Amino acid sequence: MSRNKFAALVTGATLLLAGTALALDTVVSKDAPDLTAPRAKIKAMDFKGAIADLTPLLATHQHADIYNLMGFSLRKSGDVKQAATFYAKALDYDANHKGALEYQGEMFVELGQIDKAKANLAKLVTLCPSGCEEREDLEKAIATAGQPAAKTN
Repeated sequence: MSRNKFAALVTGATLLLAGTALALDTVVSKDAPDLTAPRAKIKAMDFKGAIADLTPLLATHQHADIYNLMGFSLRKSGDVKQAATFYAKALDYDANHKGALEYQGEMFVELGQIDKAKANLAKLVTLCPSGCEEREDLEKAIATAGQPAAKTN
């Protein structure tokens, strides 16, 4: 087994065992490029590193997963305007992309645009009638909108 394959295997196993502190996106298709490295950086909250990994992929791939992860990384880096552009691109490419619907909805909550967030949630309810992580996360974000953040010691 090559070092790269071994490293990818260890990284994947570590991410599985670590749980989900951040709900990354749900892989929509098998034609996406390998997004293991940017997903690991996002999980580690290295959003600038994820942006650096995703940027060259934008030149060679048109894919909702890339646009969604770029939007998420930009939003978490403080560039909400650019994030909005990438979420829109993800949803233009795949209108049913659950991850993009969740993350765009969370952005709407952060911007105080609760009606828009609820529209995304309604779409997720249709896509996930029995529930899914993206739906649950957006429901939680909407439910806690406007509430003070919990204090940590």
